[in-house]
Amino acid sequence: MTNAKILVVDDEAVIREGIRRILEKEGYQVEPKSSGRVALERLQEEDFDLVITDLKMPGMGGLELLKAIRILQPNVPVILITGYSTVETAVEAIKNGAFDYLAKPFTPAQITEKAQKALEQRALLLSSADTEETGLQELGLGGLVGESPQIQKVFKRIMQVARTESTVLITGESGTGKELVARAIQQNSPRKDQPFVAVDCTSLAESLLESELFGHVKGSFTGAVQTKMGLFKVADGGTLFLDEVSNISLTTQAKLLRVLQEREVTPIGGTKPVPIDIRLIAATNRNLKDMAAEGKFREDLFFRLNIIPIDLPPLRERKGDLVPLVKFFLKKFGDEIGKEVRGLSPGAMAMLKKYPFPGNVRELENLIERAVVLSLGDLIEAEDLELPVDEMEDLEGGEDYVPRTTEELKEAKREIRERAVAPIERAFVLDALKRNDWNITKAAEEVGMLRPNFQALLKKQGISARDRAVE
Repeated sequence: MTNAKILVVDDEAVIREGIRRILEKEGYQVEPKSSGRVALERLQEEDFDLVITDLKMPGMGGLELLKAIRILQPNVPVILITGYSTVETAVEAIKNGAFDYLAKPFTPAQITEKAQKALEQRALLLSSADTEETGLQELGLGGLVGESPQIQKVFKRIMQVARTESTVLITGESGTGKELVARAIQQNSPRKDQPFVAVDCTSLAESLLESELFGHVKGSFTGAVQTKMGLFKVADGGTLFLDEVSNISLTTQAKLLRVLQEREVTPIGGTKPVPIDIRLIAATNRNLKDMAAEGKFREDLFFRLNIIPIDLPPLRERKGDLVPLVKFFLKKFGDEIGKEVRGLSPGAMAMLKKYPFPGNVRELENLIERAVVLSLGDLIEAEDLELPVDEMEDLEGGEDYVPRTTEELKEAKREIRERAVAPIERAFVLDALKRNDWNITKAAEEVGMLRPNFQALLKKQGISARDRAVE
């Protein structure tokens, strides 16, 4: 790998500068650092192709730095420099993930050969990862598609953490695809053939959630007519996904923390702990760190969950992914209903580019599905999208959209006219749902609509049961 970036860490200036000169002659970019702590800070800022570090250093030694690198940049090979007296320790480090070791004193040829072999191995790993990442994108993952730097970073992190057993915390707004990321991690992990169990922590009351998670024994509470296995045990050997984990009560959080620490679960009403083997992935659309500061979420549980964070950006921050996402959903729904759709008209695409997508990728998916079903031809027009224009940016003030044809002008006028109606329509539906405790059948009856028509109105406005959680 020509122009490879190599980080050299040694507290002795003579050694690190000597290595720098040797490797720079070979065409490598070398960055020397005097301590493990400084090197770790640099690794958090930038990716490197190889790390060469002394084993014995004041403060953070080579072994501690190695462990941190395995988490931060797991595909980066590490070569340890050691004295003869610590060769056994270096060999042990190799068992824990180091690429190789180099005993002092060493020659320029030796350090060059070690570096070249390590970089060759990295190139093979990257090639393999690229193939897997391409496959990941081709699968589509129900909307986890894109070419933007933001989503590529997510793809990379998925492939990095999938092979590990580390707990993952996925954050992001509703509709960004958090469960899809969790499933992608599972499918690319050694547990891929084992159960994937997803739990929506907003859908159950506290007492029911505990019973679902931990299980219960017969007679442990009213209604416990038989012993029930908890989802922790159902997921044994596989992955348990806790969606919207921020909604778990403090009492249940304490029990969850104990389960994660002890790797065993005690059913409600039971006395004998049951061992479990699960990989935990959690997700939330809230800031758990802020909640912990406010006393609404256990800080120790937050740290236990936040070992490997993955943050999903909202669609409005990666509008460059709009075109590939639209293409993906057009093919998906076209294939499902047996309808060939060539694409979107310029006016329709212009409308989408201006729309802020408060419901993120899930909302885009719903919009395209509706448009594919309702479009009369093989080209989707703006009216087929039925955008909830109360959420749209000001069309009249936008410099990036000016109608070029009579048809586009008509479409723009229609969208602007609907602005006066859409907010009332949305408020009408939400108020009906709130008055009837989000029972769709009762809400439809109360307002005098047929249930299918009321549901169509919900879909048009992009309203789902998840909106209830953020009331």
